[in-house]
Amino acid sequence: MDTALLIKAFGALFAIMNPFAHLPLFLSLTTGRSVASQRRTALRIAGYSAVICAVFLATGTSVLRFFGVSVDHFRVAGGLVLLTIGLSMLSGAGFAAHEGSRRERSEQEEHAHDPASDVSFFPMAFPVVVGPGTITTIIVMDAQAQGLGGHVAVVAAIALVLVVLAVVLFFAAQIGQHLSLSLRMVMTRLMGMILLSIAVAMMTSGLTVLFPGIA
Repeated sequence: MDTALLIKAFGALFAIMNPFAHLPLFLSLTTGRSVASQRRTALRIAGYSAVICAVFLATGTSVLRFFGVSVDHFRVAGGLVLLTIGLSMLSGAGFAAHEGSRRERSEQEEHAHDPASDVSFFPMAFPVVVGPGTITTIIVMDAQAQGLGGHVAVVAAIALVLVVLAVVLFFAAQIGQHLSLSLRMVMTRLMGMILLSIAVAMMTSGLTVLFPGIA
């Protein structure tokens, strides 16, 4: 297994999927429900997220080839997406592509109050957990993988992040009591810095191939 790629992919995916940052939204959408119901929803979110990740992991590169887009073009575009998300995290502003607009979030919360509603797939798994940034990271990291060991490393990184996500959301009620607003803000901004660094690395890697003269 490619340990270096495993660490890099895990860091990138954890920063963008950040289970602790999604905790307040999860608690908001499941408010009024029993702990058992919240835990079932948490496991469904992790399961749906795993399926979505697997789909893009299996088809992402093929889709790029179908549209005539090289991995290096996608690195630059994906880097810009991650750059935008990272800057939003640093400023404390939400990223609409992942969290939805203010109106969409309001409608989601109203829908969540319906006891028969299920928020595990939409909006939690998609697009909150697995949104544009996550999809971009998966495709780019998998494209960087060399041989079986590299691909196994990317799959392992995704699995590890999803396990952390499942555990955090499963114990959301308990964790939420001890996770202060200040701590969430610090974690979000730290993840934003990591994401910015990864975005710059992606864009630099893509641009030096597309424009060899700037290397």
